[in-house]
Amino acid sequence: MQEIVERRCIQLLAQAAESGTTDIHIKPGPTGYDVSFRTFHSLRQVMKIPLDLGDRMIAYFKYLSLLDMSEKRKPQTGSFHLPIQELPYYFRISTLPSVLTKESIVIRVMAEEVARSIHELAAFRDSARLLEKLSEADQGLILLTGPTGCGKSTTLYSLLKHCAEKLNRNIITLEDPVERKNQSILQIQVNEKAGLSYAAGLKAILRHDPDIIMIGEIRDADTAQIAVRAALTGHLVFSTIHARHSVGCLHRLHDLGVSFEDMAQTLIAISAQRIVPVYADIEQSSAAYRALYEILHGERLDEALQSAKNQQLYVLPEHLSFGGQIREGVKIGALEASAEK
Repeated sequence: MQEIVERRCIQLLAQAAESGTTDIHIKPGPTGYDVSFRTFHSLRQVMKIPLDLGDRMIAYFKYLSLLDMSEKRKPQTGSFHLPIQELPYYFRISTLPSVLTKESIVIRVMAEEVARSIHELAAFRDSARLLEKLSEADQGLILLTGPTGCGKSTTLYSLLKHCAEKLNRNIITLEDPVERKNQSILQIQVNEKAGLSYAAGLKAILRHDPDIIMIGEIRDADTAQIAVRAALTGHLVFSTIHARHSVGCLHRLHDLGVSFEDMAQTLIAISAQRIVPVYADIEQSSAAYRALYEILHGERLDEALQSAKNQQLYVLPEHLSFGGQIREGVKIGALEASAEK
């Protein structure tokens, strides 16, 4: 039975990887587990598996992730690496207990590919050039925001690659967990049980002479304060945060306890992004997917900060917004009209 479970788990991961899936959802129901694949923002059910097999598969994924297999009442997170068709993949898992006394599990699927250039990721070259220029600052805070699965981490590692290889900067990351291994930077994984919290990790990093500090994600008030504190020490800090758009990120930071004065002292730029289909020409039948960037910086950032402080609405100029970029892309036949939705 154990061999069957292992084989089914590997087959599921391989099927997800081959179809370009970003997340696998395994959710319990009264008669079995529903398995769904998320590709960009679309979630589709792909199969249903019996309760007994589903329990064993979840236990196997927890085993691979070094989680407590007997604990089913508390949420757990972990990760593991596994080759799929001889290519290295990284899988991050999250478990949640349900009212059905069963666990739901989500598996993030990430190919361990070499970080790509920002010019390969961006739909428009101007955005790529601007992000590279902003990442060359000596100190401050650069935030990337957007919905889950929009490619924030991919953009982040691309900018770090530029800073490490082109600018020869010493980069140290503090992540929970480390999502993608990169040989050119020093990566530290938060481990609360071992006493390595974000605060303790940052204190240790600052003694290690970094030029750039990357904090994986700002999830709460403590992490937000740590990111700001690191930027105020004279370092360049990169991080990601969840917000609806670039201007909304200012309100999100304020909700997390960061003052507008500290934002004015530290923020260099906020880049929101979306994934859109891009065509080489208007007659091309299939699309590649690229990132649109809505970048708030310079005078626009100052204006947005002042408006947020005065509790006033601030709207980016049309040509800088997602809507304006999409309309321009549709006009030249590069973007799909439905992308704005």
